[in-house]
Amino acid sequence: MLKKITYQAAVLLLILPSVAMANIHHGANDAFELLVYKSPSCGCCKKWITHLESQGFQLRTKDFHNLSDIKNEYGISPNLRSCHTAVTESGFVFEGHVPSMFIKRFLLEEHPKAIGLSVPAMPVGSPGMEVAEQFMPYTVFIIYQDGSYEPYAKVESYESQFD
Repeated sequence: MLKKITYQAAVLLLILPSVAMANIHHGANDAFELLVYKSPSCGCCKKWITHLESQGFQLRTKDFHNLSDIKNEYGISPNLRSCHTAVTESGFVFEGHVPSMFIKRFLLEEHPKAIGLSVPAMPVGSPGMEVAEQFMPYTVFIIYQDGSYEPYAKVESYESQFD
């Protein structure tokens, strides 16, 4: 039993520095990198990816037919879910059609108890969900490790979701 506890303590000491480094945020000139989990046939996901790439993000994608397991793994409750999930190398999640400006802002701030941001459902007019001149105001939520969430930003107009 003591051998097992000693081993666990040694493992913790080895990974602790990388956990601490995971909370260091990007500098102004660093590229923002995300892995996007999406359905292979989702057109709005592709449009959202194009939005982020046009804002300097570097993205990789992984296609899945059922994303529920991914959303469960990252702690995204059903009421905060959308069609795709993006993840940083350090484990922050961005669920749904979160505008790039809010992702950048979040990554440059300190949020020690947060896991990421979410735009639940698929609001018309959000990045990737453009339909002619239509726009539906929506809220970007910050999600915390304990499962709670609160408004991070309110998007009241199409123009207000861009830098």
